[in-house]
Amino acid sequence: EVQLQASGGGLVQPGGSLTLSCAASGFTFEDYAIAWIRQAPGKEREGVASVANTDGDTAYADSVKGRFTISSDNAKNTVYLQMNSLKPEDTGVYYCAAHASAGPHLLLIEYDYWGQGTLVTVSS
Repeated sequence: EVQLQASGGGLVQPGGSLTLSCAASGFTFEDYAIAWIRQAPGKEREGVASVANTDGDTAYADSVKGRFTISSDNAKNTVYLQMNSLKPEDTGVYYCAAHASAGPHLLLIEYDYWGQGTLVTVSS
């Protein structure tokens, strides 16, 4: 059974940092790309970052470039999202998702497996 378990969300002040984790099981981790997708209240889902576990190549949405870093630990079957310089507009539920792909991408329709979300709130 494929499982993706996202964790690490919480309340943080603007300008602060937070690290999310996505623990994966039930598939060959190295053959997949993992993405972080967020959904703000009343808005559509937005892909923010993706990593290809085959070679560690990454892709980012323009809105988070230079602030967020996605990384993968193949030994632990876990993907991380380090979020720095957080803004109120980064608030939302963050999901991780997996797609059998050799390269990173943010085409959400291609992602086959999704985990439950973890809530990130950026507010003073």
